[in-house]
Amino acid sequence: QVQLVESGGRLVQAGGSLRLSCVASGQSFSDYSVAWFRQAPGKEREVVTALGPKGMLTYSTDSVKGRFTISRDNAKNEVYLQMNTLKSEDTAVYYCAAHSTTWPDKFTYWGQGTRVTVSS
Repeated sequence: QVQLVESGGRLVQAGGSLRLSCVASGQSFSDYSVAWFRQAPGKEREVVTALGPKGMLTYSTDSVKGRFTISRDNAKNEVYLQMNTLKSEDTAVYYCAAHSTTWPDKFTYWGQGTRVTVSS
């Protein structure tokens, strides 16, 4: 079992940057793929970006390419999402996930989410 806890979500102005963090506990997740999902008000949850266990396999949805970067520190059991040039449409609850069963949008372990609000 892996427990995931996200942090870093807050209110930010459009055009600004934000870094989300996700800490894993319970067992090492270095062999797992990891990902960030988001769910905007009134919309279904969607995968934002995902990263394979060795960092060789990556995925990003078109709307965040060139703006968002996922990274991981396996020694710290942490995953990060660097978000730049934020837009109002990035407003959502962001979830960290680990252990992909179907790449890139089916995962086993989930955090509770952290809210990001982008004001225009």
